[in-house]
Amino acid sequence: MSKVVSSEKIVFIGAGKVATTLALALKSKRKIIQVYSPHNAKELADKLKCSYTNDIKKINPDADIYIIAVKDDAIEEVCKKLKLPDKIVIHTSGSTPLNVLKTVTGKVGVLWPMYSFTTKSILTPGVPYFIEASDKRTENIITAIAKELKGKTYHLNSEKRTMVHMTAVFVNNFPNHLFTIAEVICKDAGIPFSLFTPLVKATFENVLKQSSAVSQTGPASRNEKKIINRHLELLSKNKAHPVYKEIYETLTKSIIQTGGEKEL
Repeated sequence: MSKVVSSEKIVFIGAGKVATTLALALKSKRKIIQVYSPHNAKELADKLKCSYTNDIKKINPDADIYIIAVKDDAIEEVCKKLKLPDKIVIHTSGSTPLNVLKTVTGKVGVLWPMYSFTTKSILTPGVPYFIEASDKRTENIITAIAKELKGKTYHLNSEKRTMVHMTAVFVNNFPNHLFTIAEVICKDAGIPFSLFTPLVKATFENVLKQSSAVSQTGPASRNEKKIINRHLELLSKNKAHPVYKEIYETLTKSIIQTGGEKEL
């Protein structure tokens, strides 16, 4: 087991997927003294063997670092209820500005791991951590945490970090949703989704080998109108999910506009 490398005490504000993954990764490296969440704080606290509270007014004021790992839309509301002067307060959001924390304390920062968090996520070495801070000392403390997690650190301001976060939605969230749609279509048609495993693997292997623009294939990339119309006709029959047809049309237009393949 790794030894604790810092005497700084940490409180986690939040107990969801991000908070749980980060806290468990830091468990053997940092002194985590409390978890706050209005709902499931005890579950995470039991895993960390620390105290917990469901009352934001009872957050332990004796920690050195407070990590806010809640839903992005909830960060500002949490900050309105906190006053932690002279403490370091960090949030873990990709698109939330740094200055949202400045009502809480003057020592603020961001530690955003660009990662796909699930209920069983484990942070692996090499994960990118995007860091921003109000001052050099806070930046150094956040950077040290990221390095303890064996991550790659990048220092970006709020605007550029938001751009990275938006791009990550295209890279991760949208493709995953398309796979979800494909699973539904397969289930409705009685086709095993496992048939597409080799295609999924080949797609992502190509992304890592060369430009995605070069790898683009399919009827839209060749502007094959007859095939596209047949697909749209099939999708128009899916009354339970009319948005699938809209998604197909939008993505098809985008592929055609960006050039696709030049083959005939």
